[in-house]
Amino acid sequence: MSKTTTTCSGSTIQLLSWIGRSIPRAGCPSGIAASASRRTVKIYDKQKRVVEINFLCVHKRLRNKRVAPVLIREITRRVNQQGIFQAVYTAGVILPKPVARCRYWHRSLNPRKLIDIKFSHLARNMTMQRTLKLYRLPDETKTPGFRMMTAADITGAYTLLAQYLSTFELAPVFTRDEFEYWFLPRPNIIDSFVVETEGKVTAFCSFYHLPSTVVSHPRYKQLKAAYAYYTVPGKTPLKELLLDCLVWAKKHDFDVFNALDLMGNSFVFEDLKFGIGDGNLQYYLYNWKCPMIEPDKVGLVLM
Repeated sequence: MSKTTTTCSGSTIQLLSWIGRSIPRAGCPSGIAASASRRTVKIYDKQKRVVEINFLCVHKRLRNKRVAPVLIREITRRVNQQGIFQAVYTAGVILPKPVARCRYWHRSLNPRKLIDIKFSHLARNMTMQRTLKLYRLPDETKTPGFRMMTAADITGAYTLLAQYLSTFELAPVFTRDEFEYWFLPRPNIIDSFVVETEGKVTAFCSFYHLPSTVVSHPRYKQLKAAYAYYTVPGKTPLKELLLDCLVWAKKHDFDVFNALDLMGNSFVFEDLKFGIGDGNLQYYLYNWKCPMIEPDKVGLVLM
């Protein structure tokens, strides 16, 4: 068993993990329930202190041995000991009962590679050259004042994001220290950007990195994916802001840009040549009941 604490600029985020018995002859753990971080979440007109569950893993050899319920009970016990009795999590499967249902959309940045590794395929009546032309992006960002966020921008960007998230029915409530911890750019983890107009932050966007291993391919070993995190259009049209994110991601060798159809993102996806994914992402609240929330009223993204 293990327990890890990470301090983030004055506030503490508790990471709870539990490792089960090793599988005989395999030499690897039977399961890991990890990353239960404390968060304040706005649910309609109430604010609740919850934990955010990011992943729960069980070794494939034990997935019919009822190990997952044991891991869930253990992490629930540890969280309850800290005086927290609600949780938020997402899953691709349908459990009783989701409070929101969103869908991933994908924007090809390197279509030749994506087709080669079979992440996507050539559309009907399309050639490779036509596909490359369809997904071509500008060489440079176009929004005046668009740049990488720095420590000097934290107060302005935090205020902008906090005001924007207050308009949604399911959204996190960040402190300034938490905002700095989660959004200040870090190589290979997260990129955040602001639009500065006359010395003020007037728009904000971010995406996080989540690479995947490409198995059994002679040329490519990794798929470099960017996932849209939080975006606040402010005085910049959402379409232009997301386009600049795509251009930045393409310049830095990302292969695909993924985004959920929450926070009003879906209204610009087709114009930006995003393709709809083939599955839904369900949002769940543990030990809390509320009416179903429409995707454009969801302002919570779990990293």
